[in-house]
Amino acid sequence: MNQSLSVTPTQEEIFHQNVSGTQPQLIVPQIMVLALEILLALPLSIGLVKLHVGGIAWIFGGIAAGTIVLQGCRIFYHYTPKPNRTARKVGMGLVGLTVGLSNGNSDLINLAAGIPIFVALTFFLLVCGSCIGYIYSRLSKTNLLTAMLATVPGGVGVMSSIAADYNKNVTLVALVQAIRVTCVVLVIPFIARTTVGNDWNSATLPVKQALLSLEPTQIGLLVVALLITGVIVYCAIVWKIPAGDFFGALLLGIFFNYFLNFLPFVSGANLSPQPLVNIVGQMLLGITIGEYWGEKPTFGKRTVGCALISVALTLIAGAIAAMLAMHFTSWDWLTCLLVTAPGGAAEMILVSLALDHNVEIVTTGHLVRLIAINSSLPLWLFLFRRLESQLKSEV
Repeated sequence: MNQSLSVTPTQEEIFHQNVSGTQPQLIVPQIMVLALEILLALPLSIGLVKLHVGGIAWIFGGIAAGTIVLQGCRIFYHYTPKPNRTARKVGMGLVGLTVGLSNGNSDLINLAAGIPIFVALTFFLLVCGSCIGYIYSRLSKTNLLTAMLATVPGGVGVMSSIAADYNKNVTLVALVQAIRVTCVVLVIPFIARTTVGNDWNSATLPVKQALLSLEPTQIGLLVVALLITGVIVYCAIVWKIPAGDFFGALLLGIFFNYFLNFLPFVSGANLSPQPLVNIVGQMLLGITIGEYWGEKPTFGKRTVGCALISVALTLIAGAIAAMLAMHFTSWDWLTCLLVTAPGGAAEMILVSLALDHNVEIVTTGHLVRLIAINSSLPLWLFLFRRLESQLKSEV
């Protein structure tokens, strides 16, 4: 295997320890690092809001803060904390709650008729991801399972954890997945902004409004919703449920007001989406993406080049899927693009929410993909390992 693609045993051991269980003595440094990232993300995000970057400026500020803080720890203190997966799960839960509350009044039942097209698009992207993984394994001279885990859209943390469980190249998987998520998060909002023009700026979350929009009647309901969200996130961490934090919180948001009205001692209560919850969730998502860039070791040019090629092919596959969706549905091209964007489900749903653009369609499409990918992971892993062993026996 190419020398530039290798990972030292120490790196894999440290990562495996990190995903298996956080050591008690590392909790305090992780909290301190996260606090610094949030403090830095706030002014950066506010600056981006002032520059009219758009409705998900807080994600971009978080990405910059996560990268800067982890690079600073590595350079000045010779300490490289691992990406905080718990912070990302909390962010996913907060974003899921916000999206769910925003979709609470939508008629999602009517979208059930479109589930076959969502499933077909997901299957197309998975097949394309498998083909891209095979091409990537040949180009980068790495084993097939590592290449598949690196190229199939499924989340940086999930795929990296699986790579650690099978003693594969964890750092390489995290690199390719981080490049893919970052490219999608940066490119798709830019395309959306050029499409809708000034409508993008109108949805930017004002800081004062986010801080002062909490009404007394909403505080109690919000506390209850956040406590239930915390339980959902905790269960997703303990039981290691892929995307369980986002999916569970989203369902909570959709049905929260519906079940609230069934309580005999509650009348006329209705929890609306809270901008502050959205802001915190966005920053945590961005911070954890930036952390994967801040802790990256040095890679050779060939490694980075092959990774960029695989990501470019993945983006092309997403564009083809968008064109197919336009052909078989009545959706406009921006909706098709947001539905078929390869990865970054929470981020793409946030873009549609910021634009108020067919949020229910984009949400349903990414939920179907999350369920399909995570439920079929054991089958895909079995097929990948079997194919890898066959290729080795042929050699």
